[in-house]
Amino acid sequence: MIDEHLDRGADVLSRIGKTVSRYGLVVVLAWIGVGKFVKMESRVLIQDSPLMSWLYDFLSFDTLAAALGTMEIVAAVLLAVHPLWPRLASLGSLLAIVLFLGTISFLFTTPGVVATFANGVPVLSAQPGQFLLKDLVLLGVSFTTLAESLKARSHYGRRLGRVQESV
Repeated sequence: MIDEHLDRGADVLSRIGKTVSRYGLVVVLAWIGVGKFVKMESRVLIQDSPLMSWLYDFLSFDTLAAALGTMEIVAAVLLAVHPLWPRLASLGSLLAIVLFLGTISFLFTTPGVVATFANGVPVLSAQPGQFLLKDLVLLGVSFTTLAESLKARSHYGRRLGRVQESV
């Protein structure tokens, strides 16, 4: 009896966690995306990145900021429509994964990420180190939302197939 209550409680907590994770990711992506239209905080990060600095060869700082901001907002919107269109939400998750992989790469290319060493252990600077580190968690959430959308899409397809067979 206690195990059943614990299992039900765990299921409820899991649903709450998935919802908070998905829509927390939506808010973060949308907010950061809108911020790209107000100011370009990633200019220094990109210009020091061997993976992305080439973009400045043909895009201005403002244009690249707007492109990144637009991609973040699009990812947020796609993630948000999961209950209605899980296929679109899976595209939002994939876009978020690409965006966060790009951001995480800055941990290894940006000067000043490691502020000091304490007994041989690198200590991250507040900016940009700790700012970038959070994207590891956001990347994990993006993979989780992708899996959730793919499962929902698969479940929806099986349900639709049963309905078509009965007609």
